[in-house]
Amino acid sequence: MKTHYLACDLGAESGRLMLGTLDAGRLSLEELHRFPNTPLRDGSSMHWNIPALMNEITEGLKKAARLPVRISSFSCDTWGVDYLLFDAQGRVMPPAYHYRDPRSEAGVQKVFARIDWNLIFAETGLQFMGFNTLFQLAAETPGRLDSADKILMVGDGFNYLLSGVARAEQSSASTSQLYDPRTHAWSEKLLETMQYPARLFPPIVPSGTRLGPLRDEIASETGLRDLTVIAGCSHDTAAAVAAVPASGSHWAYISSGTWSLMGVESVVPIINDTCRELNFTNEIGHGGSVRLLKNIIGLWLVQECRRTWAASGRDLGYAELANMAGAEPPFVSLINPAAPRFIPPDHMPERIAAFCRETGQPVPRNEGATIRCVLESLALLYRQTLRQVERITGSRMLQLHIVGGGSRNALLNQFTANAAQTRVLAGPTEATAAGNILVQAIALGHLPSLAAARRVVRDSMETVVYEPVDTAPWAQAFDRFEKLASSAQ
Repeated sequence: MKTHYLACDLGAESGRLMLGTLDAGRLSLEELHRFPNTPLRDGSSMHWNIPALMNEITEGLKKAARLPVRISSFSCDTWGVDYLLFDAQGRVMPPAYHYRDPRSEAGVQKVFARIDWNLIFAETGLQFMGFNTLFQLAAETPGRLDSADKILMVGDGFNYLLSGVARAEQSSASTSQLYDPRTHAWSEKLLETMQYPARLFPPIVPSGTRLGPLRDEIASETGLRDLTVIAGCSHDTAAAVAAVPASGSHWAYISSGTWSLMGVESVVPIINDTCRELNFTNEIGHGGSVRLLKNIIGLWLVQECRRTWAASGRDLGYAELANMAGAEPPFVSLINPAAPRFIPPDHMPERIAAFCRETGQPVPRNEGATIRCVLESLALLYRQTLRQVERITGSRMLQLHIVGGGSRNALLNQFTANAAQTRVLAGPTEATAAGNILVQAIALGHLPSLAAARRVVRDSMETVVYEPVDTAPWAQAFDRFEKLASSAQ
């Protein structure tokens, strides 16, 4: 019997509503509605345009209502760390801050004035990122928090706006640096230390929790009836990892997009000095599994270069840029993609050129050389991170799954196999939407387990295998990369 589901997959650049159809052990996906996610700017400050996003989601639901099929459920997934404040009437309190808003710098200082980083890590097992929710909330004005009724991570916020039921789904809560992965609860110690009102934080629920039907007004406006809203994996990386087409053990993954999330699945959190020193994190996946991973920069570098060139009249597509990069000579210049200078938006080609100039390397001569520099450096960063995963777990990874939109970048996939000296399996590109939908199917009893869901992915979606080649020059380049990474930020 065919069953149908809706996934709202909302990313930092765009969102879409996807129809998922499960039929005889195979999953098909259809994009119903795509829309831009354009942040609002007020000087240097950046906010999310929540009313516009809600309007787009509603428009997608209207399109779904016109389909000649019965849709069982809906769930929304988004990036982590960002949150929405709601007032007592259930309305979003603007602004909804963007994680790249510079206010977080002051938040970091306020947090560290009250509690030591080692204690924060021991409590949460989460890597340091200056825009984690813990630090963002420290930058809020006390009056705004006092007047708020509840706080929800962005994906949970949209599920609440649609269902009227406010719950903090486990995978999203675990990105906040306010969650204890051992007790599966909000950290009382951190809430008390930072004087964040505990009343703001809703109950935490496992991924795959049924919230309830669409609110009456949404159902009337869209024409969708008998639709169950589910708190699936509200964090997009957790959804993507749920759709990794792996079996057995000794595999790692990269959820590749604007950010690259590289790690492994673990039964329990790994919270020790090595994990802290290497800046790894313990986030939660489906079924309470632990995603031991590092959140590292990804195709943000390429996206920002492309945006800068387009603004100057050179509107080059991603495929065109990859072809140009492939034609350039290898290993002319390398950067440290993890350097803080590459996190802010704007002027990315100039930032890359400055890094090369400061480290005595040739400045990339054109767009292709710039992108080659970025992709080679990312692949070497992946190798470094994979070796760190193996050090923490004490286990050799025999293959690396790359899922998400970045898995379409064949040049980066081959570079990664060469650099890491590991077989790479790329795909599916729609891992986040697939994982979102498959978790819904598990929640409704249409699939028995995560293992069964991953079998559906293997049977339904193509993967491309990349074997390592030319490993000797990549090993030499890695020696250069490690010296650059340690000496230049």
